[in-house]
Amino acid sequence: MNTLKLILPLAFITGFASLAVAQPADYPPSARESIEWRDIWISHANETNLPRVLLIGDSITRAYYPEVEKHLEGKAYVGRLASSDFISDPALLKQIEMVLGEYKFDVIHFNNGMHGWQHSEKEYEQAFPKLLKTIQKCAPKAKLIWASTTPLKVSPTLPPDNQTQATDERIAARNATALKVMQTKGIPMDDLNTPMRGHPELHSDNVHFNDQGVALQAAQVAAHIEKQLKP
Repeated sequence: MNTLKLILPLAFITGFASLAVAQPADYPPSARESIEWRDIWISHANETNLPRVLLIGDSITRAYYPEVEKHLEGKAYVGRLASSDFISDPALLKQIEMVLGEYKFDVIHFNNGMHGWQHSEKEYEQAFPKLLKTIQKCAPKAKLIWASTTPLKVSPTLPPDNQTQATDERIAARNATALKVMQTKGIPMDDLNTPMRGHPELHSDNVHFNDQGVALQAAQVAAHIEKQLKP
């Protein structure tokens, strides 16, 4: 198998982020987390005999990626772009532009919602259309699928003046924002939130999932992608 793997180290992140364009004036610059990471993996980079699929997301996406690839073996080549960047960070858009500029993808399954809790849901709402516009501009012929952000094992209760952590309420607000845009654009949604909600036995920690949870997600993701691969 011809596989190209690129995991961007922190030293490269700083230089890469400096290439990003200036933020629009309608929302403030994106504040970064103490550790930012990017993981780009393109399998069968030189082969063109099967459709090509890209999964865009974060560590949740990175976890179910291998199982999705197994489900779609012989049907499509599957790559991933996993990143911790918040939706308004121009570095995220640069990553998307870079990957979509190098390879043609027939289906793009994408999510962003589990990072950047130092940013308000209003900022998320303002930034979301640009994420979608970037993907559509760079891959105008690709079929898109939006994946909802998964729930937490235990959702903390935060006072109104402390909105700096993830909660299921905030995740639901971000999912609602994304769903509204998808419905307007006619883009199907892969609801990964509902099947995981209320099932702490599927988690490995408060955010991530164990093998059983990952397997359930991968099967659902692959099924949604297969529908888009059919003529």
